[in-house]
Amino acid sequence: MRIAIFDYKIIPTNPVGSCHLHMLRQLCREHDFTVFAAEFENPCPERIRWVRVPVPVRPLAVLFVLYHVVAPVCYWWHRLWQWTRFDLIQIVESYFYTGDVSYAHFCHRAYLKHHWQGTRTESLRRFFNWLYHRLHALMEPVVYRRVKRIVVPSRGLARELRGEYPFVSDKIEVVPNPVDVERMQPAAGFDRDGFRRRLGVGRDDAALVFVALGHFERKGLPLLLEALRQSQHSRHKLLVVGGEADLIAAYRGRVERMGLGGRVIFAGMQRDIRPYLWAADAFALPSSYEVFPLVSLEAAAAGLPLSVTPLNGVEEFIRDGKNGVLVECSVSGVTRGIERIISMPPDARRAMGRQAQKDVEAYSVLNFVNAWRNFYMRYASGDQCA
Repeated sequence: MRIAIFDYKIIPTNPVGSCHLHMLRQLCREHDFTVFAAEFENPCPERIRWVRVPVPVRPLAVLFVLYHVVAPVCYWWHRLWQWTRFDLIQIVESYFYTGDVSYAHFCHRAYLKHHWQGTRTESLRRFFNWLYHRLHALMEPVVYRRVKRIVVPSRGLARELRGEYPFVSDKIEVVPNPVDVERMQPAAGFDRDGFRRRLGVGRDDAALVFVALGHFERKGLPLLLEALRQSQHSRHKLLVVGGEADLIAAYRGRVERMGLGGRVIFAGMQRDIRPYLWAADAFALPSSYEVFPLVSLEAAAAGLPLSVTPLNGVEEFIRDGKNGVLVECSVSGVTRGIERIISMPPDARRAMGRQAQKDVEAYSVLNFVNAWRNFYMRYASGDQCA
């Protein structure tokens, strides 16, 4: 099939974009793909065409508006210039006004209704975040009525979309996000003690790792910081991986005011997060809302026990006390979760990490690619039922 994909940022560090990369890399010899994106790290330039959509990628609200204006122009110009038609137009969420398939990783209306009020952040950033979600929420019913199928990464998101938009009930198919299990396993030559030492984490320290591109408030970093302050154990450390420079600067100030200097290490944006996972003792993500927290499963593949809230995507995986611990999304709940997992004997904690590593094999890239392969086969044959 000739397939057009509309996704503003298809790069390894973007959650939806990284999923598209896995699929494109494996299926580009079976289908003819054209990608309409602002940023794209093309895994196979000789097989995949890239039509650059010239829009800024920050702030997201501005990106959303401009992408809706510029992407259609790029699309129609490409069609006229190349004299081509597409058998399938695949979009991300509501980023394009029309399409056949939406690859949805968020329900913005549900988030605004049920989770937004719990988000506390600086006023200007809060406004732009609200505007971004609001724009999506306005477009979701328009786009979801037009598309034939909606692919989502978790049963939880499927429930949310059906709850907000009952008319999509028979359109949804669940394809869990992929985890590159082999790549995430600790490298044989990795100097764990040396890497920890360079970060300022001692051999006897218990290090939690928190990973997020941004949205620190929704992801639960403030809860982790407060829990860390309440723990009063100077050897409990927190590695924070991700975040743009301005966001990190704001949180550095908060950490100092909380008296946590030296116990919280900000690593910033990292193209390769694996060394930070391999250096940690456990992974923590007390998020208030997720659709499919891929980094949680990547941490499991790296051999870490998880300390997470029971959210979409996690509920299918986590087994409390077996491969991690479930925590309540509150300061007291996160504090109890940290104490529970850190107080374990190191051997017990490592055994829990090994179980997580074994359980995550069901989310392999091969299974993900096969699910998309089967989806495209059904679509091409005219069978669009899940």
